Amino acid sequence: MIRTIGWFVYFFGYLAAVSPHLRKAKKLERENAPELEEYMRKISSVWASRLLQKAGAEIHARGAEELPEGPVLFAANHQGNFDIPLILATSGRKTGFISKKEVRKLPLIGAWMDLLSCVFIDRKDRRQSLQAMKEGAEVLKRGSSLVVFPEGTRSRGGHMGEFKQGSFMLAKHVPVIPVLIENTYTLMEQNNGKITPGSVSITYGEPIKDHLEQPMKPKQLSELVEKRLRNMQEEAADYA
Repeated sequence: MIRTIGWFVYFFGYLAAVSPHLRKAKKLERENAPELEEYMRKISSVWASRLLQKAGAEIHARGAEELPEGPVLFAANHQGNFDIPLILATSGRKTGFISKKEVRKLPLIGAWMDLLSCVFIDRKDRRQSLQAMKEGAEVLKRGSSLVVFPEGTRSRGGHMGEFKQGSFMLAKHVPVIPVLIENTYTLMEQNNGKITPGSVSITYGEPIKDHLEQPMKPKQLSELVEKRLRNMQEEAADYA
């Protein structure tokens, strides 16, 4: 329990401590400065790495060094709350993600997420959801990357849920990177919300570009990515 309390104190304390960086980032955004991308990459990577360190996570990352240049759509399985920090800490680029619209209202957190080019969605409002997909497509068009979790919710365990096709509407013009996340649920979800040290891993798979060479419907691409990720999961189990 002491580790959990300490982690949350650090989480909010760090957000407050980097307020000067937030002001600088907003200034760069207003000026449309090209260095904003790299500035946000560094800030988010350091923040995420420290959150994982404070949680006692031992990180094993593979494949990030092989990622292609330019924007990509990361499609990852979703085990727990530490999935996003793990991607921010290891991907080597500024990366936004799809989030519930309520999160945008949180003090400081919402502002940082805007700067990361996150997309906020109301799953109960179909029209707004479609608009959010258009916003996500614009984010990718501007050269930033995005993370989607096609399962739609955390599994809170080692199993992988069925993929939903909606988020693959975003992948029309960019490669999809299958991302296998393992054991992040052991840091929090497995222990009823208590932060517990553990070993986690993330594997960035080979880029999927089939849909760039021949048009695919979102459902077809979803099935392809899901199959690739399940194969990666089986290979990881054999390797272990």
